[in-house]
Amino acid sequence: MLLKALEHARTVAIGGHMRPDGDCTGSCMGVYNYIRTWYPEKDVDVYLEDIPESFHFLKGTEEISHVLKNRTYDLFISLDCGDAGRLGFAEAAFLKAKDTVSIDHHISNPGFGKSNYIKPDASSTSELVYELLEKEKITKEIAECLYLGIVHDTGVFQYTCTSPETMVVAADLMSKGIDYSRIVTDTYYEKTYVQNQLLGKALLESALFLDGQCIVSSVSRKTMDFYGATPKDLEGIVSQLRVTKGVKVAVFLYETEEQEYKVSLRSDSEVDVSRIASYFGGGGHKKAAGLTMKGDLQDIIHSLSEQIKLALSEGQD
Repeated sequence: MLLKALEHARTVAIGGHMRPDGDCTGSCMGVYNYIRTWYPEKDVDVYLEDIPESFHFLKGTEEISHVLKNRTYDLFISLDCGDAGRLGFAEAAFLKAKDTVSIDHHISNPGFGKSNYIKPDASSTSELVYELLEKEKITKEIAECLYLGIVHDTGVFQYTCTSPETMVVAADLMSKGIDYSRIVTDTYYEKTYVQNQLLGKALLESALFLDGQCIVSSVSRKTMDFYGATPKDLEGIVSQLRVTKGVKVAVFLYETEEQEYKVSLRSDSEVDVSRIASYFGGGGHKKAAGLTMKGDLQDIIHSLSEQIKLALSEGQD
């Protein structure tokens, strides 16, 4: 599907969701490097917001554009993005493009491209990209991108989205000569001092609710300003909250503007947090979802708790 779309396109744009994580960055850069390597005659641009510094070792990241060029593309490839609005500043290029492809594993994705390759049960969009590419043409540099994406969306192969097929794909990518240990250590486990301070603060100030089945923590704009932190410094906090013994749903909020919060949800197998996120206009996966909510922090937590309580009761029926 992807290769067929590429055949007739001279100009190509690639984009992923706002606040790009490992899978978004890995899948986008994997496709970008594939086109640059095997379709040198094509004019290709990749549009993403700022990516973590630890991802900059990936080939081509210095060529990421943060401002749209004034052009209409023959093809726009959307990766790891649940809807056009989540493309952020790149949405305008997607809407103007002559042809569009959406490759994604978000269960909330309605299939907004002209062509779609959506598998909610897949470990990551990077695994789906691997499926679509010609295996003999996956270079070491492309393999680094896709391996990073798979590592981040599987939590280094610990999440239940990891399938036997995922491990086969990872093994093949490892066989390309990538430094897989460095990718895991430098991009997933290593934290800055500020990140560890914020994690510690979030854990100390967390609270259990709904009879200990849920845990919640938040970081205010004031706190982020004090530490000189960005949203990227908060990655991993909700997952750490989730592994608290007895907890089925973890909620982490951080203030983006006055009385506006980005909410991250994580769950075990009993609760589909994508349904909770969708109820409030967000989306994501069954066990990992997100949304934005406005209002007083306690009111937001109360509203979320009502939906979580309902989801817990349904899971126990």
